[in-house]
Amino acid sequence: MIGMKYRFYLFALIGCLIVASACNQQEQKVATPAAPAKKVDFADPFRFHKLIEVSPGEDYDVLSWGRGSTTQGAFLILHSDSSGKKYTTTTGDLDGSIVDVYNSDMDLDGNPEILIQAKAKDTTNYATIYAFEFNNSRANKLEFPKLTSSQRKGYHGDDNFYIKEGKFMREFPIFDGNGKDAKSTGQKRILEYGLRGNNLTVKQLSTDSTDNKTTTTKSTASAAPAKSSSKSEKKETTSKKKTKKHTTEKKSKKKKKHHKKQEESDDSNN
Repeated sequence: MIGMKYRFYLFALIGCLIVASACNQQEQKVATPAAPAKKVDFADPFRFHKLIEVSPGEDYDVLSWGRGSTTQGAFLILHSDSSGKKYTTTTGDLDGSIVDVYNSDMDLDGNPEILIQAKAKDTTNYATIYAFEFNNSRANKLEFPKLTSSQRKGYHGDDNFYIKEGKFMREFPIFDGNGKDAKSTGQKRILEYGLRGNNLTVKQLSTDSTDNKTTTTKSTASAAPAKSSSKSEKKETTSKKKTKKHTTEKKSKKKKKHHKKQEESDDSNN
């Protein structure tokens, strides 16, 4: 009897311990907060850093730095060629802050291009691109093409840059109006940049209502068939008139011939 009681209490105690352990684990799972995203802090005078790994042993560290101002400074491109044991530095003045850095090989010559996107602290959010092509330890600065008058029409910043099939792409929304009253048209202008020799090229891939040339071309193309149709109708009308005239003349000749034969018959009878 005592043995049965002992075993009953023992099993009850084990059951309580199991339940308590399960509850404790569940509470720990619920109570454990998600780890917050780590914010990268840069020691002065540095503000931005991004590592571009072009190939094993060939790296480009892009940094921005400067003291005393948040809108002006300079950028650094530190090229590490660990296999060739070459280390070079490229620097330049920076207007605004670096948004992102891109790597491409637009002319497919094996020499990487590093493109730095910066944005000034203003209301328009216009973009500035600092571009370089690297050939071994030498950096060749590339002049980034400015927007033409037609490409700038309706431009209010908010650029989106990205790499697509080795090309440097740019797209931005088109606005109607000026200043704060400008409203988005819902359209986007898309530009594709390439590299030919030491010069960057640009072509517009999208068509929009602000492109006058496109509108004119469409208008001319749609008018052409109408003109051709008008000529065809005119030609057909002229042909019908000629046929009618020819038929009338033929009938008249037959009538005259018949009348002449009748007169000759009358004369012979007389």
